[in-house]
Amino acid sequence: MPSHHDDPMTPIRTALALATLAFVFPAAAQEVTRIPHLDGEIVIDGVLDDAAWSQATPVELNYEISPGDNVAPPVRTTMRIASTRDALYLSFHAQDPDPSKIRAHLTDRDGAYRDEFVGVMLDTFDDHRRNYEFFVNPFGVQMDLIREEATGNEDDSWDGLWTSAGRVTADGYDVEIRIPFSTLRFRDTEGAKRWGVIGFRSYPRNVRHQIANVVVPRGGNCLMCQAAKFEGMEGVQQGRNIEVVPTLTMTNAQTRDRADGDWHGDGVQIEPGVDVSWAPSPNLTLNATINPDFSQVESDQAQLDLTTNFALYFPEKRPFFMEGADYFNTPFQVLYTRQIADPDYGLRVTGRTGSGAYGAFVARDAITQLLVPGVLGSGFEILEQPADVLVARYRHDLNASTSIGLVTTARHGDDYRNDVAGVDGRWQHGSHTVVAQLLRSDSQYPLQLGFDDAAPTGNAWRAAYDYETRNWFASTWHEQVDPGFRADLGFIGQVGYDKSLVGGGYNWFFDKGSKINRVQLYTDYDITHRFDGQLLERELEARLQANGPMQSTVGIQGMTRDRFWNGRLFGESYVNLFANATPRSGMQIGGNFRFGPQIDLAASRRGQGRFFDIYGNFSIGLGLSFNVDLFQQSLRRDGGTAFEATVLDTRLAWQLDPRQRLRLTVQASNVDKDPALYAHPVNRHARDVGAQLVYSYKVNPRTAVYAGGALGGFLDDEHRDLFASNRGVFVKLSYGWQP
Repeated sequence: MPSHHDDPMTPIRTALALATLAFVFPAAAQEVTRIPHLDGEIVIDGVLDDAAWSQATPVELNYEISPGDNVAPPVRTTMRIASTRDALYLSFHAQDPDPSKIRAHLTDRDGAYRDEFVGVMLDTFDDHRRNYEFFVNPFGVQMDLIREEATGNEDDSWDGLWTSAGRVTADGYDVEIRIPFSTLRFRDTEGAKRWGVIGFRSYPRNVRHQIANVVVPRGGNCLMCQAAKFEGMEGVQQGRNIEVVPTLTMTNAQTRDRADGDWHGDGVQIEPGVDVSWAPSPNLTLNATINPDFSQVESDQAQLDLTTNFALYFPEKRPFFMEGADYFNTPFQVLYTRQIADPDYGLRVTGRTGSGAYGAFVARDAITQLLVPGVLGSGFEILEQPADVLVARYRHDLNASTSIGLVTTARHGDDYRNDVAGVDGRWQHGSHTVVAQLLRSDSQYPLQLGFDDAAPTGNAWRAAYDYETRNWFASTWHEQVDPGFRADLGFIGQVGYDKSLVGGGYNWFFDKGSKINRVQLYTDYDITHRFDGQLLERELEARLQANGPMQSTVGIQGMTRDRFWNGRLFGESYVNLFANATPRSGMQIGGNFRFGPQIDLAASRRGQGRFFDIYGNFSIGLGLSFNVDLFQQSLRRDGGTAFEATVLDTRLAWQLDPRQRLRLTVQASNVDKDPALYAHPVNRHARDVGAQLVYSYKVNPRTAVYAGGALGGFLDDEHRDLFASNRGVFVKLSYGWQP
């Protein structure tokens, strides 16, 4: 089962969960705040002693938007904003009645969301579609994201080049921020520019107080519609806005297949590469890469799930694909860039027009990785041949509430092609949102793959409606995917079905003095049929959860369903108990426990399943952190334990200073099965262990040094003793040069 609780974005998503429920009212006259031009110099050192700050416009963060309902905040925060010809400047004076209780730690970039922090959200096109988020904790640790208003998704894989510093003071802490205009994209217009701006402070104590400069009503679905309007920045300059990032990766990896076997490898591999970025205007960016460095520095989160027959999803971590990824999002995930496994080069363009946004890229992939979908399962196949890749996306805004989009993906190789094209639309007004998409695919596969249909074609479509108010929320959607539909550059693992869902819930909000600040009840019903009418799944589920002291969430979830597998319907159900809390600064603990009847897919038999997941994230002292995740699933049937699987994922990090970090990751899995309970041969024991040690020195997101090594081993019924089966070392260098 995928583990999401230690996702570094989880705290900020929780922090803004209520804030994103902002009601869209008809346009009305709104006060505009002036962004003045600075005449003096400001040194970004966290000390607010530069005389030029007196020229900046002060903005008070006067509203607690969560858990309080736009009430007076418990602490005072003053933001100041100004600009020069080449950068936006912000400062924050965050007062605290007891600075000794400030929750802050020295950590890696994008890793301080559980701390206190201040920052700003910038809608630089003032169109409520996409905004930048810049946050800084009291020690100057940076966090930056791109947020899509349509989905509420926040992507911290984007890394801008900007400067910040923080300092704890006698009455709280101060933060200074400088954001070069070359880091931002905005309308390339003459004269003054108007942006939407939300100043923000996260103040975690027994609850996590969310504080802003604007009122954010509960209900609805548009946060940036509530942003304050700021105007100024006449004649700003982005400079040359060219960035060249050469990279050099050196690796030496070896493997062996038995304990006394010889190590084999290709020796030291040296891979040079270069990325080039150029923004000829503030709303257009061009990127090129040759022999790109797509090596992955740190391990994926460990995953293991014996109750699904579908391929597991791993997030993208490669820089060329992460930046600007939100430009290519559509209701169906027609682009999953990890399908482009080993590219030789890539070219990309992203930009905005007065009424929309566009993005496109081409790449040459050395191999062709396929996600082969089915009605009841999916898996990966590899074609040992190169392929040419094209992806293009355009969105046009008809007005403030309506947009339409076009998307196409194409991948062609020898005796192989896959083409997808589609149209989508979105309408949002007040509490109502409607989203729809229609896709068509046409494919050709080599005969040696042995597919039943070597030239499948098909359609996929989806229509969804969402409704949100202060207390009530509801959604319903239907999607249908033909058996012959293929999106080989995407992550669509199931085809040949149609599915409908209807669900909704209610939020109870409590007064600020209550120990419980919110209770939510949610339930939904969905039904899925195969393309020939066979029932695949009929499911009813409900969830009750509460948010309370120590930033806690506790709840219970129940599910019952009929599930089709191997020619017959099985009944499954479970009860899931879950909880998490932050008892003190630097400590988050939680877990969930699930039990109930479920299918053993490998044997097509039903048994009694059990699953538990326990996790903790601990910050020790200023720069030491330890994360641990232990989860186990098992199934008992026919008088025995058919399988028991355990996965341990631990990560120890030491942030030596703001630039240096040492991280040790240890992952292990153990699967035990009873061969007597299976009709086909299975391993009685299987165990995998892996460790990775990485040292990093980061001047900024583009200029960095990584060095490390990895060691892994396994055992099974054939190899009864655990032995080292793979090892390797690597060094990765990158340098961000701005001519």
